[in-house]
Amino acid sequence: MDMHTVVNGEGAKRGLERVVVGDGRAAGVTASDVLAVARAGARIELSEEAVAALAAARSIVDALAAKPDPVYGVSTGFGALATRHISPDLRAQLQRNIVRSHAAGMGPRVEREVVRALMFLRLKTVCSGHTGVRPEVAQTMADVLNAGITPVVHEYGSLGCSGDLAPLSHCALTLMGEGDAEGPDGTVRPAGELLAAHGITPVELREKEGLALLNGTDGMLGMLVMALADLDTLYKSADITAALTMEALLGTDKVLAPELHAIRPHPGQAASAANMAAVLKGSGLTGHHQDDAPRVQDAYSVRCAPQVAGAGRDTMAHAALVAERELAAAVDNPVVLPDGRVESNGNFHGAPVAYVLDFLAVAVADLGSIAERRTDRLLDKNRSHGLPPFLADDAGVDSGLMIAQYTQAALVGELKRLAVPASADSIPSSAMQEDHVSMGWSAARKLRTAVDNLARVIAVELYAATRAIQLREGLTPAPASRAVIDAVRAAGVEGPGPDRYLAPDLAAADAFVRAGHLVAAAETVTGPLR
Repeated sequence: MDMHTVVNGEGAKRGLERVVVGDGRAAGVTASDVLAVARAGARIELSEEAVAALAAARSIVDALAAKPDPVYGVSTGFGALATRHISPDLRAQLQRNIVRSHAAGMGPRVEREVVRALMFLRLKTVCSGHTGVRPEVAQTMADVLNAGITPVVHEYGSLGCSGDLAPLSHCALTLMGEGDAEGPDGTVRPAGELLAAHGITPVELREKEGLALLNGTDGMLGMLVMALADLDTLYKSADITAALTMEALLGTDKVLAPELHAIRPHPGQAASAANMAAVLKGSGLTGHHQDDAPRVQDAYSVRCAPQVAGAGRDTMAHAALVAERELAAAVDNPVVLPDGRVESNGNFHGAPVAYVLDFLAVAVADLGSIAERRTDRLLDKNRSHGLPPFLADDAGVDSGLMIAQYTQAALVGELKRLAVPASADSIPSSAMQEDHVSMGWSAARKLRTAVDNLARVIAVELYAATRAIQLREGLTPAPASRAVIDAVRAAGVEGPGPDRYLAPDLAAADAFVRAGHLVAAAETVTGPLR
């Protein structure tokens, strides 16, 4: 599995289907379309409407190119060099040069799914009829994706304004048959060789086309869409592990009563509380908080779990709204308008996407933090209400889950560092012409790492909570909890016992969470969780 792929997502479940670009939908493409192409290899087709829109916009660009008046991106240089008028005999070279010079990324390769999302979303904008790109260029983009060819894109090179320039440039370079790309067999080869092997003719760029292929927020948007899909599963998973911990600590589920959450009407909070209540229904462990060591109420990390997870869910809802708007957008500069004008604009600025990417990283860090606090409570004999120290079999001889919590704490520390916003930064570029940038690509990259680590944090809580429940001899867990315990044990995650090599158990728990098996196991009893 790709290091940063948390769950396969909705698209991966749908098989190799067909996604049509430009079929007249107001929203352009959907998040499900992005997941299908990026993660499941769905085939792409251009609709007749898209081809017609491409041709109409191109005729406008051709007409402007034939006139003596300079038009940005058509007959001028770019960025700080936009003041130079480019003669017709140099314009094809201009478009080739912008791609070659802007393909200046460095660092490790970006994951295949990110590059596929990046290219697909650029194709979506190209097909909007606002870019002036010829239909044959758009078709080549679709052909490259359908052939399973993935341009080599590097980690560093985007400031998130004017869009994701360097990453998109590496993709455009492949369309020209230059640079390196990965074939469907996973082997990196010269792009020209891969295109030839699949019968794809490299494009010869004309006026405005090089610029149009580079100037968008497609990378950060693609990563936002995939993060939201992954977090949908992880937030449900966190509700389940929070419920398991509440049960293992003999806590009270009265705090989950819907009437308590109705008087503070945050939708996410109500959903998380409902999920926890559904998992705990029929438990023989909850409600024992007044037994041997009476306590008036549970600790915040247990009692306030719906409030914290719910705030994250509401943050996700806002981020999904931003993503939906961006999916309906045509981001380019300049753009071709329906009345025939070609106008410069600032729509390529990534601030709307960058802000929510950073906001999600904050929510992810806090969800990881509260999960770690619950795990620590399970391991502390002074706060676990009768559980053995560190859930060890023979404490002192055995260390139990002591270092599993260390690992979880290290992950949470990293989540907190990743929560520092990238979008609060800006570094001027292009001789001060591009003097304020969004850093949205950086926000997206760190969010991917944060989501990846959140899955591990939840896996550690799952490992500890299921072990703790099984140590509560004589008490019967809820049917949903029992289903989770049975499923996670069947997945190779061992239960209580003497010390053993823990890393394989933690890895198995991690895989169980990432694959969505934790949610699926609980839902065999609860029905669909919210």
